[in-house]
Amino acid sequence: MQKELIHLYMMPGMAADPTIFNRIKLPEDQFQIHWLEWMIPYEEESLETYAKRMIGKIKHENVVLLGVSFGGVLVQEMSKFMNLRKLIVVSSVKSKHELPKRMKIAKFMKAYKFAPTQLLSNLDVLKKYAFNDTIAKRIDLYKTYLAVNDKRYLDWALKQMFCWEQEEPIPGAIYIHGDNDAVFTHSCVGDCLVIQGGTHIMIILKSQWFNENLPKLILS
Repeated sequence: MQKELIHLYMMPGMAADPTIFNRIKLPEDQFQIHWLEWMIPYEEESLETYAKRMIGKIKHENVVLLGVSFGGVLVQEMSKFMNLRKLIVVSSVKSKHELPKRMKIAKFMKAYKFAPTQLLSNLDVLKKYAFNDTIAKRIDLYKTYLAVNDKRYLDWALKQMFCWEQEEPIPGAIYIHGDNDAVFTHSCVGDCLVIQGGTHIMIILKSQWFNENLPKLILS
């Protein structure tokens, strides 16, 4: 008799292409991986409404949801309206209290409204003005994994990230964070699995750790 597969749905970070998960390989006799992709939000759409729309892309019951960075925020919102097997949040925050000080200030000042998101719509132009090779290489990396460069999405996503109002971690969620995450620097405290040397893109750079440990975390 064939074993019933566990369906794992994975949500990438802000504007990212789900190919960031292409190094994640789990036993195919136990797990089936599905990649979720960002949608363009409706005008003035709330994060809650967006989360409910994203749930419409999930075609199985009792799934595992994994989200990275802003995708981790989104899957936490989705989990409020679903019955999940497991919720896994990577390189993200557990509540609004873990947002970096600069993001809290940007929220207070509403500075996110003035972010130059239009620059991401043409990274080739931006690369011409790179100050050094390191920045140019980073822009090439962004080009590889950037899936959504629509200004409407980017403006919306920044606002939702900075203005997230979650007070407490989601009960039962598994939070995984790198101790060298330069984006969310205060998210290793509390009930959290900390990966030594893990950066904000450790889902790519530390994929072997995830390949070895995700099955155990999901089945535990």
